[in-house]
Amino acid sequence: MKKHLLLRIGRFLRPYLLTLAGITVLMVASNLLVLAIPLLSGWALDAVGTESGSVDVSSVLRNCAGMLGCCALSAAMNYVVSAKLIQVGQAVSYDLRKAAFQRMSELPVQYFDTHPAGDLISRICYDVDTVNATLSTDLLQICTSLLTVAGSFVMLLVLSPSLAVVFFVTVPLSVVLTRLQMRRIHPLFRLRSKELGALNGFAEERIGRQRAIRAYGVEAEDLRQFEERNDEASQAYYRADCASASLGPSVNFINNLSLAAISVFGGLLFISGGLSIGSLSSFVLYSRKFSGPIREAANLLSDLQASVAAAERVLDLLDQEPEPADPPEALEPEHLKGAISFRHVDFGYDPDRPVLRDFCADVPAGSMVAVVGTTGAGKTTLVSLLLRFYQRQGGDITVDGRPLEAYTRDGLRRRLVMVLQDTWLFGGTIAENIAYGTPGATREQIIEAAKAACIHRFLTSLPDGYDTVLTDEGAGISKGQRQLLAIARCFLSDADVVIMDEATSDVDTETEEQIRAALERLRQGRTCFVIAHRLVTVRKADQILVLDGGAVAESGTHWELLERGGIYAKLYDAQFAG
Repeated sequence: MKKHLLLRIGRFLRPYLLTLAGITVLMVASNLLVLAIPLLSGWALDAVGTESGSVDVSSVLRNCAGMLGCCALSAAMNYVVSAKLIQVGQAVSYDLRKAAFQRMSELPVQYFDTHPAGDLISRICYDVDTVNATLSTDLLQICTSLLTVAGSFVMLLVLSPSLAVVFFVTVPLSVVLTRLQMRRIHPLFRLRSKELGALNGFAEERIGRQRAIRAYGVEAEDLRQFEERNDEASQAYYRADCASASLGPSVNFINNLSLAAISVFGGLLFISGGLSIGSLSSFVLYSRKFSGPIREAANLLSDLQASVAAAERVLDLLDQEPEPADPPEALEPEHLKGAISFRHVDFGYDPDRPVLRDFCADVPAGSMVAVVGTTGAGKTTLVSLLLRFYQRQGGDITVDGRPLEAYTRDGLRRRLVMVLQDTWLFGGTIAENIAYGTPGATREQIIEAAKAACIHRFLTSLPDGYDTVLTDEGAGISKGQRQLLAIARCFLSDADVVIMDEATSDVDTETEEQIRAALERLRQGRTCFVIAHRLVTVRKADQILVLDGGAVAESGTHWELLERGGIYAKLYDAQFAG
């Protein structure tokens, strides 16, 4: 891995330094025992004798027993080292996932508008698992290889400095070749991780939209698009793996050349009496141990490069700037009156293409103000600014006479509650879904909220009642029932400002009346901010703001706007013609 990546990942290894120190001690001891085996083998071979035919049996047996003991102890130590490294790897993976998920909870909303959910899931799951694989297994193999190479080289110099000169030629060749290949391979593995994230993003999006896909009959087109992305990901995998696989045979070829040279020159040294048969045997074994890890490192290259690319993606997520911290003097509101004022507000998702231009409006406390207009007029953008999901580029927004920034984000958002067109329900019981956002709510409070939202009778008719488990964002219950569950959640939150964003746009007339009745109860004693296309929802509003081109084109009550015959009247006539 790159140096800066090792330092960054090292921050997550810090809590386990004591365990890693113990692992290091055992690893060094295990490798020393393994490195002793070729030396003992050479001594045993020398004890057999080459000239007189005499055999020192006791010496042979001692050396063989030593080799057996070294093997057994080394194996036991390796088992402990492997088990502990797996434990540390899993712990680091846990910490990485926790840190990544926590950072996602701190990121501004616009980050999620530009990054597919599937790609983020791939970073938290696949990429973290890839890093864990290196920490759990590859790291052990790398450290063992380094110790083996260093120890073997020392023993080669001790046994025959002249014969060890061979490695001064072959090792630099292997290192240069490996470095050149790594520079070429790393971008390929980075692209591989990127393409896999894109494929996951596409799959996650399509899996969540199966009803629409089946309804429009575009399964074949979706399959074609998936095949394109799948092919791109497969090609990226193929190119990366092929490039890394080509390094192993090249390094192996250089290692085989070194072994051939050792055999030739070692034989000549033995014939000339400069080296005993046991020493030559030990030298050959050490040369195998020396070149073996280099070959294994080449084979590990693909895993290492995948880990580097994965670590970069995870750390890139951790490096994203969170929402700016609240100033120390920011207030934590326990209650808001709900008076909201917009003064000359300018905003654009792209600064060169403004959505709101010099927007001005006042929402008195306890009133119901509706915002209507054509698609793209900036209605939902107002809510995003009010909740501080985005930062306006100009103007001021105040709540109860104080700027939005005078309140803490969490405190402000807890005093505002939203009923959206697309309700969000999670896998859990109905009671847990209603109580979401109100930790510690009692069953009685949950039931009262459900009654207020006109959903209690339906819930009691279910076999498991409030303990019915919902899956797939509320699959099995109707859109209107999901909307009423979301309204019950709002009742339980006891917020001061209610924001309704197209809350009744996707339901039938009867359910719409139920939702409207529940919303009418919900708005009592609260400021109500309504965004709607269906104008029947806003007829009782105290004030209606008509947006056009990002600014307020008209304002007034329902009847006042109809009498003017302007934009609102045309929208109303278009919906209720005849």
